[in-house]
Amino acid sequence: MELQSPAVSTYTVPTDVPEADGTFAWDSTTMVVVEVAAGDATGIGWTYGPAAVGELLREQLAPVVTGSDAFGIPAVHDALCRAVRNAGRPGVAACAISAVDIALWDLKARLLETPLTRLLGAAHETVPVYGSGGFTTYHETRLAAQLNHWVHGQHIPRVKIKIGESWGREVARDLHRVRAARQVIGSETELYVDANGAYTRKQAIRIGGALAEHGVGWFEEPVSSDDLTGLRLVRDALLCDVAAGEYGYDLPYFARMVVAGAVDCLQVDATRCGGLTEFLRAAALAQSHGLEVSAHCAPHAHAAVAAALPNLRHIEWFHDHVRIESMFFDGTLDPTGGDVRPNGGPGHGLTLRTEDVEEYRVA
Repeated sequence: MELQSPAVSTYTVPTDVPEADGTFAWDSTTMVVVEVAAGDATGIGWTYGPAAVGELLREQLAPVVTGSDAFGIPAVHDALCRAVRNAGRPGVAACAISAVDIALWDLKARLLETPLTRLLGAAHETVPVYGSGGFTTYHETRLAAQLNHWVHGQHIPRVKIKIGESWGREVARDLHRVRAARQVIGSETELYVDANGAYTRKQAIRIGGALAEHGVGWFEEPVSSDDLTGLRLVRDALLCDVAAGEYGYDLPYFARMVVAGAVDCLQVDATRCGGLTEFLRAAALAQSHGLEVSAHCAPHAHAAVAAALPNLRHIEWFHDHVRIESMFFDGTLDPTGGDVRPNGGPGHGLTLRTEDVEEYRVA
């Protein structure tokens, strides 16, 4: 069955309040949506990135998809990767490939009239989530409200906040916010932090020692994820788990990180790494080295594929993307209790509210 030419839409959604982490600040998020049809079914995929992702999709990738076999996802994926050779695979091109690949898997499941979880083969009935946000721009009242919503409202037993403010130059405030978070969530809830690569190696080790006093069990990107030696040094020095991998745009990236012994848990983002096809490969690589996988952001793009992983730890219930996906799609999931159950309808079970979100469309 031949694939029709993909339809590409780009949307920019303002954040509810200005947001920042240790190394970046933003006040809007751009999502690129791809719809690929064959026969009477349409698959939906998406990614988060600049509007250039949509432009590359229309100009370079749509002709590759058009006329291809709807059931031959590995062949289409390989053709897409070859098509961006001169543009460069990491970054914009990888995000574009990811959106198409997610749409193709959704389409295949819809053509077969089966849930995506069943098509992939489920290892778990439900998928654990952790609440993620706690931006450095939040004042204490807003931070407490968000944490209270996750822990006491939705009963999610694990949460993450951002630290490393201003490239690691506000350590006192970082530690104050960690103390405040622990007071809000109590002693039984798991507390994670994400520095987004803001600290130097020795700084991260010193701060990691202080974090241990507050029961922090997950230290994400304590140093740059490009510094594999630094990640390994921090990992060896601290008791908490060190995590990274969200900027993996291809399988060799994950191979280098895993072989270097840089992380305790490998983060993989299907909207960046090459879609569900490459996500599954990265997860298998991690499993071969005794590592668990945590899905980064875009929770509704990950729920079904995460359920297929024997070595899954959890998926990230990221405030920005949860908000956008709830605005854009019917069929979104409920994390109450600390996990989600993938949709039981055909495909990933999401339907785009095209008319409702037209005001955010930029291309």
